[in-house]
Amino acid sequence: MRARATLGATLVVAVALVAAGVLVVALLRDNLFGRAELTAEVGARSVASQIASGTAPSAIELPDDDELVQIVDAAGTVVAASDDLAGADALGDFAPEPDPVETTSPAAPVETSDDAESDDDDDDGQDDDSDDDSDDDDDTPASGDTAATPAAETTTSAAGGAVGSRIAFETVTVPGEGEHYRFAALAATAPDGAEYRVYSGTSLATQEEAINSVEATMTWALAPLLLVVAVVTWLVVRRALKPVRAIQTKLIEITGGDLSQRVPVPASRDEIHSLARTTNMTLAALDAAVAQQRRFVADASHELRSPLAILRTQLEIAREHPELLDLDATLGDVTRLQDLATDLLLLARLDAGERPPHVDVPFTELVREEVARRAATDRVPVRLEVEEDLTVWGVRGHLARAVGNLLANAQRHAEAGVSVRLAGVDEAWVRLEVADDGNGVPQGQRRRIFDRFVRLDESRSRDEGGAGLGLAIVQDVVSEHQGRVSVLDAPEGGALFRLELRRNGW
Repeated sequence: MRARATLGATLVVAVALVAAGVLVVALLRDNLFGRAELTAEVGARSVASQIASGTAPSAIELPDDDELVQIVDAAGTVVAASDDLAGADALGDFAPEPDPVETTSPAAPVETSDDAESDDDDDDGQDDDSDDDSDDDDDTPASGDTAATPAAETTTSAAGGAVGSRIAFETVTVPGEGEHYRFAALAATAPDGAEYRVYSGTSLATQEEAINSVEATMTWALAPLLLVVAVVTWLVVRRALKPVRAIQTKLIEITGGDLSQRVPVPASRDEIHSLARTTNMTLAALDAAVAQQRRFVADASHELRSPLAILRTQLEIAREHPELLDLDATLGDVTRLQDLATDLLLLARLDAGERPPHVDVPFTELVREEVARRAATDRVPVRLEVEEDLTVWGVRGHLARAVGNLLANAQRHAEAGVSVRLAGVDEAWVRLEVADDGNGVPQGQRRRIFDRFVRLDESRSRDEGGAGLGLAIVQDVVSEHQGRVSVLDAPEGGALFRLELRRNGW
């Protein structure tokens, strides 16, 4: 788990760092190249403006060092260039086409001031203005051959030249130097109508050096950083899993047989803390179940040993003195032993989770049969009040055993009589109440009496009392049927056992 967590964290950080590095380099490249393009564009427009103003290309003072300029005419011939480009061919043909501009002869422009217009009369003004055929709102000189070009897109000099509005950029390797330059290409038109392409370039050596430095730094720093991430992740995960190792070690020790021990619970309030607490709860439940099983086995052995010992004694006496054999007592002991074995088998099946198919059981008929079956051996009379045609959802044999055990328990502790009442509570539940007029059950013992091998009257003889499994069977059968059982005070003064079962399936 440590290895998987470390590998996963390292991969995630590596992907994030590489993506961030690519983004940083791209932004840096765009910024630096943008600055170079701005410098090249300023140089190109400066030279183009001089051409448009009427300066001859050979007379323009061109920059040198980190900036290179080359001027090419319409035929593709280099007419002027910086010293580093002297003798070199044209850099390329990526310059945009010149914008169409209006050209004007030197005698055509006429400037008219507001003062002159106010001093002259209207007739003179009409004679002068008729030749120009222009109005005050037109800022572009006119000629006989005009082209409609927006003034915002073309820079026109006073002498009649123009600088193109479109500009192109391209990275060029300058022959002889091997360096990359970012060139701006611009078209310019001289006052005489000659067209030129101006190429102004800025060296990218500094920009490329900065980008290469950043890339190298990121590349060399990536491996140590990932190593740090991997080591830190490994240590953190190992520390986080340290309580798990302690829990594992303790569980191995507990598996040896001592279920009374508990795993250590870390102080941190996290998932491992919850896991440790849940494990301890499971161990406590398992310890209680094992202890209950051991008590059950011990009590069962004790309960079985006593009737078997009595039965063996009677048989040994009968072998030596057949006339002393009490067949009724011997048969009673055998019956008691058989009932005890049956109860133990039923409890074992319920503990094992055995669940026979559930069906609709005619509960009114079942209660009548159980009361009638005990009529011949009743120590006290049973008063029966039942509602007819009541059915419940369950296993008939298990329900019969639970009802019989309640009747036997009530008859064992009653003084003068037992009352049985069966009625429907509502559309979902049926209630059976078995009450006696005995001593009742103390308030603090009403949950304990449903434990196995528990008999509150410890002084009674074994012949009069049961083995302490009857009410435990009732509890398990009711739980199997998702019902409820409780102990209350009976109106007759003794104990009232209330059993509630579902009418329909769940």
